[in-house]
This record gives sequence, structure tokens and C-alpha cells, in this order.
Amino acid sequence: MASSSTGASSASSTLGSSSSSEEFQQILDERKRKRMVSNRESARRSRMRKQHHLDELMDQVSELTKHNNQILTSINVTSQLYLKVEAENSVLRAQTSELTTRLQSLNEIIDFINSSNGVIESDNLDQAAYYHHHHINDDAFMSPWNPFSVNQPSMASADMIMY
Repeated sequence: MASSSTGASSASSTLGSSSSSEEFQQILDERKRKRMVSNRESARRSRMRKQHHLDELMDQVSELTKHNNQILTSINVTSQLYLKVEAENSVLRAQTSELTTRLQSLNEIIDFINSSNGVIESDNLDQAAYYHHHHINDDAFMSPWNPFSVNQPSMASADMIMY
């Protein structure tokens, strides 16, 4: 019987070791399952963080694109205003130049009148009329320097009108 008790104890130890091995395997399987669930949950959270970050970046791209379009519109409006002001300045410069030339011509006429005291001798008048009659050309009417130009005012006295 001793042998049967030894056999029984060795069988029970074998059974005990096999059951503890099964329990150990079950514990390992449970840990593995929990780790897989944890990893899946972690991956899901990571994907959600990535998606949230991507959504934020897309919103930022949208805002920056909108802001960029506003800046481009502002630049276009400013450029158009600049061109308009530049054109107006060009016209004003041309007008200033023309008025300066006219003023200079008028000052020269005034200086001439003041230097001769406004008296034109009849010989000089006859010579000027002869010159005008014989040397007239198409450009004479348009020249501001021509004393007989159409653009120049004529002076008449009351005596001349009566005749």
C-alpha cells in the first residue's frame, strides 16, 4: 500500500502541477487579453487624438486661407487706389507744368510792357503787321509766343469801336 500511497501522492503532485500550470496559463492568457484590450483602447485614443489634431489643423488652414484672401483683396484695393492717385498726380504735375509755363509767359509779357512803358510806336506796329502778314504759317496760331496768335487777347480802345 505504501507504493500506492506514493503513487497517489506523485499523481496528486503531477495533478497539482498540471493544474497550477493550467492556472498559470489561464493567468497569462488573461493578462495577454487585458494587454490586448488595453492596447486597442490606447490605439483608439491615439487615433482620436490624431483625428482631433488633424481637425484643428484643417480649421487652422481654413482660417489662414480666409485671412490670406482678405489680405490679397486688401492689397488689390490698395494697388488700385495707388494707381488712381498716381494717375491723378501725373495729371496735376502736367497741369502744374503748363500753368508754370503760362505764368512765365505772362511775366515776360508784363516785363516787356513795363520795359516799354506800354507805348508801341507806329513804325514798330507797322513792321509787326507786315511780318505777321508775310510770315504766317499753320503753327503760328498755336504758338503762345506769337504776338498775333489767336490765343492772345486783343485790346481795343473806345475810339476804335466808334469807327
